[in-house]
Amino acid sequence: MPPPRIIITRPAREAARWARELGVRGLSVCTLPLIEIAPEPLTGALASACQRLGAYQAAMFVSANAVHGLLGQEIPPGLAAQTLEAIETRAWSTGPGTTRAVLDAGWPVARVDEPPSDAAQFDSESLWARVQGQVRPGLRVLIVRGGDADGRLAGRGWLAGQLQAAGAAVDQVVAYRRAAPALDGAQRALAESAAQDGSLWLFSSSEAIANLCAALPRQDWSAAVALATHPRIAQAARAAGFGAVRDAPPVLGALAASVAAVTASIESGA
Repeated sequence: MPPPRIIITRPAREAARWARELGVRGLSVCTLPLIEIAPEPLTGALASACQRLGAYQAAMFVSANAVHGLLGQEIPPGLAAQTLEAIETRAWSTGPGTTRAVLDAGWPVARVDEPPSDAAQFDSESLWARVQGQVRPGLRVLIVRGGDADGRLAGRGWLAGQLQAAGAAVDQVVAYRRAAPALDGAQRALAESAAQDGSLWLFSSSEAIANLCAALPRQDWSAAVALATHPRIAQAARAAGFGAVRDAPPVLGALAASVAAVTASIESGA
């Protein structure tokens, strides 16, 4: 019996990459981006952060989109970007995808900190365990993160709180905006079908679940199966009414094996 279809709900850039990498492993995949990403214009606070990056001892990037938003844009005339090789700032990354983006941007690998490859989760808590020893009173840290559709800071502030409690000076800047997409007819039909045909919904964000439920407010999810890459996301899927919620590894290489295990578990009724 072929493996069930996986519905990848990450933003379009990441969804396309996950679809390619899972597809070559023999999995049936379909993308349904449930979060839209738009880079913030490189002006104001974001431009200042780009120009003064070397004034910070560490820059924490919450995601690959944060890296693209700060370092992946064309520098406007009159704004002198600092060369990454010439500054001593460390890059703090929450996981492999973010680290890949940081390195692709030209950050020296010797100055990149991330959770260990065998970490149970790739999140702020795992990153904190790795970088806590660097933190001292007066340490200057820039947190590069996403904002809501209006450009206001959005997401968890846990790491900023830990840093401030330890005496660090923290600046936060919005590098991109996250918004709920407007699903077209084909996308709505896909979602409605996948709610009941045995597809596996892959969620790496609680926000994606909220956007899905807002787009289809009357949909019954009790027959749907969710794969969640973090306990908080699993909790959001259960709250949304998904009938079965299973853990999924946050690393692509381990996901194919996990799908096979989940499929076998579902078929056995476990």
